[in-house]
Order: sequence, then C-alpha cells, then structure tokens
Amino acid sequence: MIVVLPLPSALLRWTRRAQPRSRPPRPSGEAGPPINQLYHARRLNLVRLAILLVDDLPTAEDVVQDVFAALYRRHGADLRALTDPDAYLTTGVMNAARSVLRRRRSARAYLPPPPSAVPAAEDEALLGHGDAQVLAAMRRLTTRQRQVLVLRYWSELSEQEIADALRVSRGTVKSTVNRALAILRGLLEDSR
Repeated sequence: MIVVLPLPSALLRWTRRAQPRSRPPRPSGEAGPPINQLYHARRLNLVRLAILLVDDLPTAEDVVQDVFAALYRRHGADLRALTDPDAYLTTGVMNAARSVLRRRRSARAYLPPPPSAVPAAEDEALLGHGDAQVLAAMRRLTTRQRQVLVLRYWSELSEQEIADALRVSRGTVKSTVNRALAILRGLLEDSR
C-alpha cells in the first residue's frame, strides 16, 4: 500500500487539528468515554502521527494498536481514573515510535560476522591428520604469531628480514616466535 503524505499546507492544518486540546479536568464522579469510542475517535489521528514518526503504515498501525492495548490493560474500559486520555495516547504513540526507531537503528548497525573460510575438499583430502592438527592449532594463535611463524618457517626469512617486513624489532620477532612455538606445542600435546 502506498501512503501519500499531504501537501505542506494540509500538513499544517492537520498539525493544528492534532494539537492537544486544553480541557478542564473532569470531576471525579463523571465517567470517561468508553475505550471503544475513544478508539474510533482518535485512532486515525494517532496513526497519522505515527506515520510521520516511523514512515511506515503497518508499523504505525501496530504502534497505535499497542498503545490502545496498554491503555486498556492499565485503566480498563471506562477510563474514569484518567484525566486526559488524549494526552496519554499521544505520549504513548510518541514513546512507542521512538522505541521502534531505536530498534531499527540497532538492527541496521548490526553486522553479522563474516562466514568462516571453508577449506576445499581437495585440500582436506591431501592433508594428513597431523597437518590438519597443526593448521587447527595455528588458527588459535594471534595474527602476529601466525605471521612470524609463516615468515620464519615457510618463507625461510631471517629474524632481521621478518623484523623489517613487520616493522618491529628483532627482539620482538624472537620473543614472538618462542611464545608461538610454546603455544603450538601445548595445543598439539592436548590434541593427542
């Protein structure tokens, strides 16, 4: 369903109509309007207000319905305890619309974690059991530790070449290699 918003002049007239009316408080003995009459009288204006806030007709209708349901749960059908039900409803719609917008913002900000890399079937078939264990243990090391071990033992670079490539000191390379090898030994012994 497509919602066409009114022209600015019509919008101005609507906002003047939607302004809360100042009413004298009701005497305590006078009964308030039944909730179904209030629903039929105010629902359309509240849906219009909610559409302006959440920019979505189905969500706006849900917001208004939830506010009326909360009003009924809290005060019942006769609404005698409520001095200004219109103000209660308007405030409820504004708060519920803000909650919807907060949930939307949180949902849009969520980035799912990237899917983990799945090795090809050929790679798994060619790897021996020991190689698969070493690769699994390597995945548990930090990025720097993996980099240093690969450059040292796969690329066969010297400590100074690794230090230059990673822009760290030679001592950092030595200590990182020693820590990484100790962790790998521990992980591989645990897996046996």
